[in-house]
Amino acid sequence: MRIAVIGTGYVGLVAGACFAETGNDVVCVGRDQATLGALRRGKMPVFEPGLEALVRRNRAENRLVFTSQVAAAVRRSAVAFIALEAPESEAASSDHPFALEAARQIARAMSGYLAVVNLGTVPVGTAERVRDVIRRETIHPFSVVSSPAFLERGAAVDTFMKPDRVVIGAEDPRATQLMMELYSPFTRTSVPAMVMSCASAEMVKYAANAMLATKVSLMNEMARVCELVGADVDQVRRAVGADRRIGPGFMSPGLGFGGTGLTRDVRAIRTASSERGYEIQVLDAVERVNARQRTLLVDKMRAHFGSLDGRTIAVWGLAFKPKTDEVREAPAVAVVEALLAAGAKVRAYDPEAMKAARGLFGSRVVLVGRAYDALVGADALALLTEWNEFRRPDFAKMRKLMQSPVVFDGRNIYNRDQMKADGFTYYAIGR
Repeated sequence: MRIAVIGTGYVGLVAGACFAETGNDVVCVGRDQATLGALRRGKMPVFEPGLEALVRRNRAENRLVFTSQVAAAVRRSAVAFIALEAPESEAASSDHPFALEAARQIARAMSGYLAVVNLGTVPVGTAERVRDVIRRETIHPFSVVSSPAFLERGAAVDTFMKPDRVVIGAEDPRATQLMMELYSPFTRTSVPAMVMSCASAEMVKYAANAMLATKVSLMNEMARVCELVGADVDQVRRAVGADRRIGPGFMSPGLGFGGTGLTRDVRAIRTASSERGYEIQVLDAVERVNARQRTLLVDKMRAHFGSLDGRTIAVWGLAFKPKTDEVREAPAVAVVEALLAAGAKVRAYDPEAMKAARGLFGSRVVLVGRAYDALVGADALALLTEWNEFRRPDFAKMRKLMQSPVVFDGRNIYNRDQMKADGFTYYAIGR
């Protein structure tokens, strides 16, 4: 099938590459010529495991093309996906100006029937707005579909190719049949394809992320209680997660949820409901708990050191989670900013997020090339992102490099008893 994907950001690039991998002819449309040039050379604008190999392979097979020409891409296609991220200022708005402008351009380029699909997370009601825009711009028949992508940062290719479910918001049989055909390679192993109204499909993404965010905040609250009563939250969460009604996912306490997915979606659904006269009180609590959780590690540092002014704090991890270079809405960024505000000096390392961090912090933070370099002369280590390479370090080497062997583990990846046996003063979350 011939497909156009409007957007070469995270969602558009992953979707385009995965659709091409299943044999479709895909044209991805972007605006930035530098990014398009890099993509043609096989260079990725984001770090995502497996994505570069997928793009290179399908480029070589001529199934994946990058262009800035919307009209040419649309005219050759049976389906046009809109995969544009809302601007920061509009992320919690009830509108999505980029999606509506893309719909306008698509409509003007149409030469026959076309299915126009919202692939990104969009406010509920966007499909109807897109339908109105297209109807005003063309006389050709068309369908509007809402099919949100459920991508997990650090595993986006796998989660697209092997989804838990496929959601199709379509309100006419022709579009439904087209989408079922397109998604069939991903639903062969009994993966459910759920057909529903466009509004319901748009709501699914927000409801799912609100549920996940609630689990994270609730477990962080339980971690606080565990510290008060002398329980170990790791033991508690394993037992609770063994309950089939609850499950083990999103049950690890830490610095709170981050990234643009959960953070923006919780904010957006709260805004949308508030505009309609209803306040989601549970999500208000979820956000307040999450904001408070980001200061927890710094509070523990103050309790240990007293003043942080002049202290050197080593930081391992800046991305909001492992296997990504995304630092937007990262808990680690909030921790570093709090440390700087308290007068601390920060030496930081992350395996993939150093370029993004350099743009964010400038010269305010010393960014080093290796994990152990961050420890030189440090009064403490703050472990903020649970990259695999941080899980089994040389603790004896760490102790020699640090001014004082104090570790604040924001992800509970180390064994408490072993750390004490190795001569470290060790602080964790809920333990």
